[in-house]
Amino acid sequence: MIYREAGQFRTTYAADQRIFPILQDRVGMVLLLAAAFVVVPLTASEYALSALLIPMLVLALAALGLNILTGYAGQFSLGTAAFMSVGAFAAYNLQLRLPWIPLLVIFVLAGLIAAGVGMVFGLPSLRIKGFYLAVATLAAQFFVDWLFTKVGWFSNYSSSGVITAQPMAIAGVPIETPVRRYLLVLSIVALMALVVKNFSRTRTGRSWMAVRDMDVAAEVIGIPILRTKLLAFGFSSFYCGVAGALWAFAYLGTVEPQAFDLQRSFQILFMVIIGGLGTVMGAFLGAAFITLFPLFLNWLFHAVLRGGEVRAGLLSQLELLCFGALIIVFLIVEPHGFARLWQITKEKLRLWPFPH
Repeated sequence: MIYREAGQFRTTYAADQRIFPILQDRVGMVLLLAAAFVVVPLTASEYALSALLIPMLVLALAALGLNILTGYAGQFSLGTAAFMSVGAFAAYNLQLRLPWIPLLVIFVLAGLIAAGVGMVFGLPSLRIKGFYLAVATLAAQFFVDWLFTKVGWFSNYSSSGVITAQPMAIAGVPIETPVRRYLLVLSIVALMALVVKNFSRTRTGRSWMAVRDMDVAAEVIGIPILRTKLLAFGFSSFYCGVAGALWAFAYLGTVEPQAFDLQRSFQILFMVIIGGLGTVMGAFLGAAFITLFPLFLNWLFHAVLRGGEVRAGLLSQLELLCFGALIIVFLIVEPHGFARLWQITKEKLRLWPFPH
């Protein structure tokens, strides 16, 4: 019916290699971006922008970074929050000590610093893999947390260790209101998601997938394993570093190591697993689910108890139980997550009314 590709002929290689080869997909993406950039800022409340949409977009960016490393390159990591922390503290110190640098350039430099740290901790991937690599990246989590807590220079010798992020401004325009912060985060996330989608189709992206599927065979056909794995760690850490800077400046307004603890790394890992490994859409679907699911649980328990109070500690434990159960279900039923379910839905719509 509506979702059909019959009659849409592609006569050039460029047309065949489009990200959205079907007209309906291109129209749908344009409408989605128009709604995100125009409708949402005009209709959403300050609470929805500040407490839901901004953290969801930033976490989606961090999940994109982890998806590059784990989904595309097949390198398991538990240090995502550590690289976010590096980006946040790097952005704070750059703006504090070099205030003449534009804000967007500071975010890029913070991402590059996080990329350098990520490549250093990615060196063990040349010798180990799987569970042992996860333990090696876990060392980054504890080391970075210890460094930013014990070395006062990074926090400008703050006695509490919690420092306030500097005000954001671009070309003299202050980014203070929730709408402006949301538009800034949305623009950065949309641009970086487009870069990942295109980069995964390049020679480097295909090398990542070859290493993920079988690194020995990839090396036999001439793929440089050293450069490919380190580039995956650097690219992934760059995205996590930018996400950490946005988390501190656009969402929290503070820079503190406690915001990037081990639980944050697991949270982003859950997003990637539930959303779908090796897909850009999976990062957004996973981030939306992890962000909105606690609100649904809160509403559900209040509805069941008919207005009764639910203790915050109990609700938090129930959230963890539900997340763990859902991860087990997805690993058994649909290992590729929500992204695969969406792909199956589109395939059935193409063949409707004769789906199989």
